[in-house]
Formats: sequence, C-alpha cells, structure tokens
Amino acid sequence: MTATDTKTEAIAAPAQLDEPAPVFAAKDTTVEKTLKVLIPLGMLALLIAAWAWYVKAYDVPHYILPSPLRVGQALINDWGTLYGALLITLKITLTALAIALVGGVGIAIIMVQSRWVELALYPYAVILQVTPIIAIAPLILIYAPTTQAALLICAWIVAFFPILSNTTQGLKSTDHNLLNLFELYGASRWQTLIYLKLPNALPYFLAGLRIAGGLALIAAVVAEFAAGSAGAQSGLAYRLLESQFRLNIPRLFAALILLSMTGVIIFAMTSLISHLLLRKWHESALKREN
Repeated sequence: MTATDTKTEAIAAPAQLDEPAPVFAAKDTTVEKTLKVLIPLGMLALLIAAWAWYVKAYDVPHYILPSPLRVGQALINDWGTLYGALLITLKITLTALAIALVGGVGIAIIMVQSRWVELALYPYAVILQVTPIIAIAPLILIYAPTTQAALLICAWIVAFFPILSNTTQGLKSTDHNLLNLFELYGASRWQTLIYLKLPNALPYFLAGLRIAGGLALIAAVVAEFAAGSAGAQSGLAYRLLESQFRLNIPRLFAALILLSMTGVIIFAMTSLISHLLLRKWHESALKREN
C-alpha cells in the first residue's frame, strides 16, 4: 500500500471519536435508592426525638401525651390484646377488598357492554359512594344478620366504588383506532374485551385498587366505631375507644400506630402489585432517564 492510498483511506474513513467514559449509573442508582430509604427514616427519627424532647422539656403528663418510650412499652405489654384486634380488623378489610374487586370489575364489564345497564346501575353506585358510611352504618347494623356481616358490608360499600369507577373509565378509554382495527379483522365483542379493553383498563384498575385498599381499612374502623362491638370479636377501633374511656393513652397511641402501619403496608402491597404488572410495558411504571 502506497502513501497515497493511505492518505485516501484516512480521508474516506470518518474520524473515530473516543466515546466518553460511561458515567457510574449503577452507582448513582444505588445511592439514589439508599437515599430514598434513609431520608424518610431520618425524618421519622427527628420527629420521634422532637416528640420525646417536648414531653420531657414541658413535663407533659402521660395521660395527655405519652412519651415514645411509654408508647413502645404499651405496644409490647399489650401486644396480645392489640394483635388479636388487629387480625379481626385486617380480616374484615381484606375480605371487603376482595369482594369489591370481584364485584367492581364484574359490574364494570357488564356496564361497558350495555349502555342501558350502565344507566340503570351507575347512578345508584354513585349514591352509595357519596352517602357517608357513618350515616348508614346504624341501618346496616339493624338489618345485617351479625355484627361482623354489618362491618363487612360497610367496608365493601366504601371500597367498591373506586374499583368500579376506575375500571369503567379504563374500559371506555380504549383507543378508537384499535377498536376499528379489531372490528376490521372480525374480532367478536368478547375477543375485543379480553385482548384489548381489559389490558387497556389495567392501569386504571390498579390505581383504583390502591385507593380502595386504604378506604376499606378506614371504613372497617369507622364501622367498628359505629357498632361499638366488644368482646372477643372486637377490632382495633373498639380498643381505641376502650383506651380513651380508661385514659390509657399509651395504649391508644399504640393502637393508632398499628392502624397506620397496616394502612402503609396495604398501600405498599398494592403499589408493588401495580409495579409488577405494569413495569415492562406501561409508561407510568417504566424507568425514565434524567
């Protein structure tokens, strides 16, 4: 190869630029994940420290505002009573949520298939939603066969509408171009429903599931307040009232902490389910690069 050929080849070939060294994305991701955990925990530690300081600095009586240490002791000493009540409340919450899932999705599918069915049922679902559950709980307690059944009905009423509404909206939000394509290829109504409308409605349904999980817990507690049931089948709401009447404020705070933690766990579980089902294809769950 001559010098002329070498020069010609050098001119013809584009200049090879050195690619920039990759930024430590994995390291940044690890640091970011660590900070997402440490920052909320640090904030929680600061709040507990401020709470303990305030009680000690102003010598607040424990029957008005107990210290975090007293609340922790109550949580340990009364764990047997509180844990049994928590299981009862949790059982009502999860059962109501399961029934709301089946009923909400089933009725949403029926309403989308028939406009007349939607006109007949949807207004009454709205009425159930906007009526305060505390107002109709006494009637449900009268007509229900048992107190536990009444509590379950109350929790179901509140959890039912978010799933029904969101699933219906998702089924109706299907792209009309895709609907025309399915119609062009001769797909039946059920094929269109199963392969197009239901996958399209999945993000809406999961958003409703996250809302309904927390509302079911709230409704179960409110219904327990209205029922005022005592005995072996009483939930955490009764333990709250009992602690209030006896001025056992540390136990009251302990029961509140258990309720809050239960709500957080339910939200975390429903969020995890949503992430697992949507992470590979939906925009709301895909990781975005900054």
